[in-house]
Amino acid sequence: MIDPIPLLQLAGGLHLGFLAAGLLMPKVAGLPELLQTLPAFPRRLFWMYYSFIGLCLVSFGTASILLAPQLAQGTVLSQAVCLFLAGFWALRLAFATWVLDLTPYLTTRIRRLGYHTLNITFALLVPIYLYSAFAGEQP
Repeated sequence: MIDPIPLLQLAGGLHLGFLAAGLLMPKVAGLPELLQTLPAFPRRLFWMYYSFIGLCLVSFGTASILLAPQLAQGTVLSQAVCLFLAGFWALRLAFATWVLDLTPYLTTRIRRLGYHTLNITFALLVPIYLYSAFAGEQP
């Protein structure tokens, strides 16, 4: 059986790596200019949601790295957290695949590579968290 702890720590590092992509997204999509055309409330709401997504990524990543042994224990709580994260990334991948059309922004080879790398990473997180949910010993 594969030890889930290094897998969880890898997943945590990937979460923190998503921050780099997230920081590039507004400029690539031209969001600052687009948001300037909106009234203050929706503009601030977007930046608030964007910040909270970043906070979630930092939290998921930090918890997966620092609390990997606890997440791998197989307790009800650790299973719930791992299943939540597996579901979260499965939904994110589904939205990236079937809802969001990023074609207008994938104008360069590096952007296409980054987009596909992100989707592969989303897909990788799902089995890591599913495996980790059930690999640990039940107390």
